[in-house]
Amino acid sequence: MLSGLLKGLKNLIYPNLCLACGDLIKTTPGQEHICAGCWGKIENNRPPFCATCGRHLDIEAIRKNSCPHCLNEKFHFDRAFSPCVYTGIIKKLIHEFKYNGKDYLITPFTALMNTFIRQYCLPIEHLDFIIPVPLHKSRQREREFNQAQLLSQRIANEFNKNLLSDLLIRNKAVKTQTELTLPERRRNVEGSFTVTKPDLIKDTNLLLIDDVLTTGATSSAAARSLKDAGAKTVILMTLAN
Repeated sequence: MLSGLLKGLKNLIYPNLCLACGDLIKTTPGQEHICAGCWGKIENNRPPFCATCGRHLDIEAIRKNSCPHCLNEKFHFDRAFSPCVYTGIIKKLIHEFKYNGKDYLITPFTALMNTFIRQYCLPIEHLDFIIPVPLHKSRQREREFNQAQLLSQRIANEFNKNLLSDLLIRNKAVKTQTELTLPERRRNVEGSFTVTKPDLIKDTNLLLIDDVLTTGATSSAAARSLKDAGAKTVILMTLAN
């Protein structure tokens, strides 16, 4: 009875509010901070997928097996996959995760990614290592964590894969990509990654993890460094694109 009373007082003083809409929510395991209504509004990526970036293909693009963006771009990762479309609820939650310290969202986020891996039979059993896209040390000090590292660790644990946290590093601080054009983004991240132990990944198949794929400039630059160091295949997975 006492524990129930204390829990009731805690809920009264610190009500459990949905991070997306602000409404009071009942606790559901794995969804403690997102109400059922907002959870259901997260837009999922559905097949058919673009053979490069993994976005959903509309009817006009199916014949070419590629979205219009990827037809005109050269990426250094071999394929990319994302369970969610970067819009609406998931976009807001990722912003809370990265910039407002809501790192506990890692649990529902990785649940989405792990479910997608199983649902669409991604060839994770054939991948040798999981590698997070790193932050520059100054950016990580500012944010206090690397979102890609947290995602990678949970996925590695779920599928019993080896995680190489420090193999890929950011060797220079760059401007945020948010306000830059695509050509500016490419120039901004060019040469900004270094592989510390190339012998570890020679002739390997890698899963590169990040939170979001937008233009692909950052992920492609990271994949290029891994390929230049000897990796055979680099598959990219993000939470949203």
